[in-house]
Amino acid sequence: MDVLDQQAWLPRAEAHAARVDAYLRPHLERREAGRKHPVHDFLFTYYSQRPAQLRRWHPGYGVGLVDAPEHARLKGYGLAAGVATVEPAYVASQRPLLVALHRLLRATASRPANFGCFGMHEWAMVYRLPEEQVRHAAWPLRLGATGTDAVVESHRIACSHFDAYRFFTPAARPLNTLSPTAHDRADLEQPACLHAGMDLYKHAFRLSPMVASELVADCFELAWDIRVLDMRASPYDLVDLGLEPVRVETAAGKAEYAEAQRLFAERAAPLRSRLAAECERLLATGDVRPYEPAGNRPTVGA
Repeated sequence: MDVLDQQAWLPRAEAHAARVDAYLRPHLERREAGRKHPVHDFLFTYYSQRPAQLRRWHPGYGVGLVDAPEHARLKGYGLAAGVATVEPAYVASQRPLLVALHRLLRATASRPANFGCFGMHEWAMVYRLPEEQVRHAAWPLRLGATGTDAVVESHRIACSHFDAYRFFTPAARPLNTLSPTAHDRADLEQPACLHAGMDLYKHAFRLSPMVASELVADCFELAWDIRVLDMRASPYDLVDLGLEPVRVETAAGKAEYAEAQRLFAERAAPLRSRLAAECERLLATGDVRPYEPAGNRPTVGA
């Protein structure tokens, strides 16, 4: 075990808090004022990690902290000889999660990227909906309801991500070439999917406090940037928020979206690899073998 005295670990904790505060403070101010932001609130409302949890720093399993009484009281930690650390018993209790996440991460990384979805999932979420039922009803649709519906009907919808697909309208679901479920994520998710990239943040915070918070923050910042593209390519008109649309209904917009998607896939790949490696390291503390994919499956929805 690496043991850090307060002089060594406190600057890391403070640097982490300052890093995420740049995102947290505006959100908390909006929440206090009762204002909503359709883009920047997403990571705090859709995912279960609370702002205070994101702000709290953890060194990860295998690192002990001296003079850290607050850490010693946190779930997963123990205190021995004045050193607070994540306990092996807690890691052992998380093995089902570790095995499942490792399987998903490795399977997603092994699959060829598909750059042909063009963000149609956001359009399918408002397809043929009455105006009052649209999720972000305070923001107009760029092409209006009729124009939005026409875009959906003129495209091949191939969403492989369950947590996007489950928000499709009833009329849009039969238009999707796939029917993903909560149980077949490892069989369908592919590394160019924007939602799979955002979910790296979810996977990272679910591994807390067993992984270092710097990795969680890296995944959070990736998810933040992906969310901006996700909504710029959506049917909503967000120009008043300073977000120019990516007009995926046009050939030029499709090319712009696919290139941005490619860059995000490149950013996501090393983070996905780091998370998988952390799962392997944590699983090595016991006798559970990490998942090894039997072989690359063909691209889904390509």
